[in-house]
Amino acid sequence: MLRSIRRRAVGIVAPLFCAVILSGCGFFAEEPDPTLGWSAQRLYDAGKASLDEGSYQDALGFYQKLEARYPFGPYATQAQIESAYAYYKENEPASSVAAADRFIKLHPQHPNVDYAYYLKGLSQFEQGRGFIDQLLPLDPSERDPGLALQSFEAFGQLVERFPSSKYAEDARKRMLYLRNNLAKHELHVANYYMRREAFVAAANRARFVVENYDTTPSVPDALVIMAKAYKVMQMDDLSADAVRVLKLNYPEHAGIGEVEQLLITD
Repeated sequence: MLRSIRRRAVGIVAPLFCAVILSGCGFFAEEPDPTLGWSAQRLYDAGKASLDEGSYQDALGFYQKLEARYPFGPYATQAQIESAYAYYKENEPASSVAAADRFIKLHPQHPNVDYAYYLKGLSQFEQGRGFIDQLLPLDPSERDPGLALQSFEAFGQLVERFPSSKYAEDARKRMLYLRNNLAKHELHVANYYMRREAFVAAANRARFVVENYDTTPSVPDALVIMAKAYKVMQMDDLSADAVRVLKLNYPEHAGIGEVEQLLITD
């Protein structure tokens, strides 16, 4: 009798348990994607509208779906370059560089490939600015120069390959800014070696500035470091040469008196 009641109870509970589980599955099921069945043009138009409104994450979502469903054709191609811009505006420079590189690789002859190089340079330019740099007024020349060099190279490729591009003039201005900062970075390193009394290293870094960044404002300070370092190492001829070049090209520089005093000191 008791066994029969137990069997009857299990027979009632089991279907109820299954019903609860099934209803739970339905409860946690994902909502259907409202863009299913959309054409490539409709996905692109939605992404472009979001991009124009400044909703960059939404734009990227539409573009990703477009590329996944319709990987070939003009809409997917345009989505790729606009994704690079969306990442840039969303402050995701590494993703922007990756997207621009992908576009350049897939479409090297595209009419807008110059814009991809420009975006790549801009994103690498911004990528060198970390969170702390954005909060504190740090000298850009004191940052790691690696990304600045990459940005300079991307802008250089744009200017060399597309000299008539509408982005070329701005790229040239940014290259000038980057070059000045790269020279200042080398100067910081040379001064660091001077403080550590590593005079050979200091002279070499200063000479690198003079030889490779000859039109930058850092050159006269580099000549001063060369004159001092060579004098300490008793390389008087090289020290005198540095002073001579300094006086000839920068006759008003404040460091001339200091290095001249060094030359007459035994």
